[in-house]
Amino acid sequence: MSEGNPLSGETVPTDDLVQPFQVESSHLRGRLVRMGPALDAILTRHDYPAAVATQLGELVVLTATIATMLKFDGILTLQTRTDGPIKLLVADYVAATRSVRGYAQYDSERLAALAQSGASLGRLLGTGHLAFTIDQGPDTERYQGIVEVVGTSLVDAVHHYFRQSEQIETGIRVAVARDGETGPWRGGAVMIQRLPEQDRGYQDEETRDDQFRHVMSLIATCRNDELTSATLTPAALLFRLFHEEGVRVFAPGTILDGCRCSEERVLSILASLPPEDRGDLEVDGKIEVRCEFCARLYRIAPERVTAEATAF
Repeated sequence: MSEGNPLSGETVPTDDLVQPFQVESSHLRGRLVRMGPALDAILTRHDYPAAVATQLGELVVLTATIATMLKFDGILTLQTRTDGPIKLLVADYVAATRSVRGYAQYDSERLAALAQSGASLGRLLGTGHLAFTIDQGPDTERYQGIVEVVGTSLVDAVHHYFRQSEQIETGIRVAVARDGETGPWRGGAVMIQRLPEQDRGYQDEETRDDQFRHVMSLIATCRNDELTSATLTPAALLFRLFHEEGVRVFAPGTILDGCRCSEERVLSILASLPPEDRGDLEVDGKIEVRCEFCARLYRIAPERVTAEATAF
């Protein structure tokens, strides 16, 4: 294993990180993501049932993985909206702060009815769509791609998106698991993409196709417990997968649990609501709003909201 562009003097993170790498024999670049405390905080603050937490955890890890493969300065959001017991999954990643967040909406009664059956993704989510949204700020046009939720996992749906919308050959493995019944949640993913510019100038198409398929077969050997391990380092896992092909690792980056909510933002949203809707939110003389992502409770005096609405 070799290193490229190491950051001298900087402490290399061992968790909540993205590890960029390149498979030397094929020039394919990828990302290995390992999430621990950040993912556990996202999933436990809402006390989701295990089935919901697992699916949301996978979406959070996938969002962080895909976002760090993109060259953009904005927000990537992945969202499923379906007719199953898990009605909504949302995760987003902010490039500027390297922070990720997520939340889920689900029907507890329908979910309980499936709890004993080991329900597959198809039964948990049902039919619906997966949306990819990239927002790079007010001066740029927002991009959104939407595909049907297909297959038996969120990874299948993501593969479907890249094949149909982006026409980019992509391979991903993702895993999320809890340490025992009450231990912390952990997650990980490994992702390879074959980009058009990587196909030019060094090998014929048949050889490139063979190499991509070979790398995909190696990724398929990655076990769930390896992706979620708290002790197996990313470098050691990449060496295990690609040592015969040669693997170059680059400077890793951190992934943070972070929410963009603020009192100012909540105040602005409340001010845009009709007065009767604000009244429905009043509790003991304060308007209460809880952030769906981080579960922070905001209690704002009605007169502040009225003054903000008047200023519009």
